[in-house]
Amino acid sequence: MNVPLDAGAPPDGEMVTARDGQRYHVITLGGSTDPSGPARSSAVFLHGGGPGCSAWTDFGAVARLFAQDRTCHLVDLLQYGASDKPVISGPRWSWLARSMVSLFDALGLGRVDLVCNSWGGTIAIALAAEHPQRVRSMVITGSMPVFHGPLAPLPEGGRRGRNERDAYFGGEGPTLDKMRDLMARLEWYDAGLIPESTVELRYRQSLDPGEMDLAAQSDDRRGEWQDLDGHLGDIACPVLFCWGMNDAFLTPDYPMMLARMVPRGQLYVMDRASHHLQEERPWDYYSVVSGFLDSDADLGASK
Repeated sequence: MNVPLDAGAPPDGEMVTARDGQRYHVITLGGSTDPSGPARSSAVFLHGGGPGCSAWTDFGAVARLFAQDRTCHLVDLLQYGASDKPVISGPRWSWLARSMVSLFDALGLGRVDLVCNSWGGTIAIALAAEHPQRVRSMVITGSMPVFHGPLAPLPEGGRRGRNERDAYFGGEGPTLDKMRDLMARLEWYDAGLIPESTVELRYRQSLDPGEMDLAAQSDDRRGEWQDLDGHLGDIACPVLFCWGMNDAFLTPDYPMMLARMVPRGQLYVMDRASHHLQEERPWDYYSVVSGFLDSDADLGASK
């Protein structure tokens, strides 16, 4: 049962203009069809920052499971997928968090559950600290919001993702083989389980002219790098750090530190999984995360 699911071709989705004028690509799935069932908040899925990543490549398969009983919004982050690729000014995560709140306004969303991977999770941490009234609960996987603690030294910890991006886009440019190698080394525990359809989707997206242009530029277009150490203690909602035992970037010591830094943090570590456990072990991920959203988040909301 716990095998990767092929998400298939992404639905068309829609372009949504946020209140700040940025245009986001959003795929909406599901919603409870049982009016006698428990009321559930909308879940917003925020993907990682690897080459060619989008909401669908990172969460499409597992979101189909969540969509059986809740409304799911899969958002292409700014500078990724089909969303706008603006220049970010000022502190990166705060800028992106403000824009995400303006997207929630445009979608008519109040308090939401955030289910996030890597880059998207760091945005969510800033959002929950700076806009606490908009977040009911959070699930964070593979994110690096602070630059201290186990395996997060400067400058190596903050540069590895950028170095890998430079290698992928450099030389002869993106290729299917380079994408497959990147996913095998950095994102999956068992490379033999990677769906070829996901490799191809990521590769095709990485050829997007806007993404290619961003890769060729300095990090100035991505805003000022921002350490969120001071934000973690301000997060009021329950937070589940759901981590791969074999994460290629940060071992479970790091999220244990994060879980102790937030007032209502907890940690689940999944064996036989790396950086994209929601893709590699979708049924287990769904079981753990949906249980957290349905029980612990409700308990936290009542306090």
